[in-house]
Amino acid sequence: MSQLTSFLLVLSLCAFAPLCFSSKTKVQGCDASLLLDIGGSIVSEKGSNPSRNSIRGFEVLDEIKSALDKECPCTVSCADLLAIDARESTVLAGGPSWEVLLGRRDSRSASLSGSNNNLPAPNNTFQTILTKFKRQGLDIVDLVALSGSHTIGNARCTSFRQRLYKLSGNGQPDYTLDQSYAAQLKIRCPKSGGDQNLFFLDYVSPTKFDNYYYKNILASKGLLSSDQVLLTKNEGSREMVKKYAENSQLFFEQFAKSRVKMGNISPLTGSRGEIRKNCRKVNS
Repeated sequence: MSQLTSFLLVLSLCAFAPLCFSSKTKVQGCDASLLLDIGGSIVSEKGSNPSRNSIRGFEVLDEIKSALDKECPCTVSCADLLAIDARESTVLAGGPSWEVLLGRRDSRSASLSGSNNNLPAPNNTFQTILTKFKRQGLDIVDLVALSGSHTIGNARCTSFRQRLYKLSGNGQPDYTLDQSYAAQLKIRCPKSGGDQNLFFLDYVSPTKFDNYYYKNILASKGLLSSDQVLLTKNEGSREMVKKYAENSQLFFEQFAKSRVKMGNISPLTGSRGEIRKNCRKVNS
């Protein structure tokens, strides 16, 4: 994110942070619990299986938060900052924009077990992933659309190694994975070692928000098992993958809608929670 973009983001947040929305849902949703470091009674979610050595960029949020508090102290929560940053990052990468409702407050706790148990894992079955989405009020349409965020980012070797060597029980690659692609992956993802080696989730256009994620899946080149099952394990998701691969605008429109739904999962509002001075720790 450029300095100019960060400055404009600060101004916009200071201007619109007072807007609020109501919620009857439970705590530990979009409340910036992810940003808390370990300390005191906090067992950080950064150490959970889905987040460990995966989530990055905390220092960028620290810089923006510091700039915000110079302009409008104790006004913008880390939860709202995270929600806005997600949208701006998507737009800067060429993706869609959406309206972000503001007024979230920050949690004073984190849930390591919640992160481990509720976030989809790379080797989860399709039904398990869908069940985890439904627990948060999201449906199969949201699942397929939000999975498209894998058009950006990386995955560790340890997240998909089983597809290269163990899944079929005979030491051969997963039959739903393109064999030439599997051979390329094996070079830097051996049977042992190299656990933290990073691979693009979308090897075609890894820094651009587009619909190549779905095109890759159709070509049997979805990196994670949780990507490829969208095509192989459910007829409804298969049809959506095909549609999004053919029509990027359709994908963008649904992604924006689903992103709004996800951004409104269990926010803290009103007198609940706090507005942290430092996104990494609760106020003293």
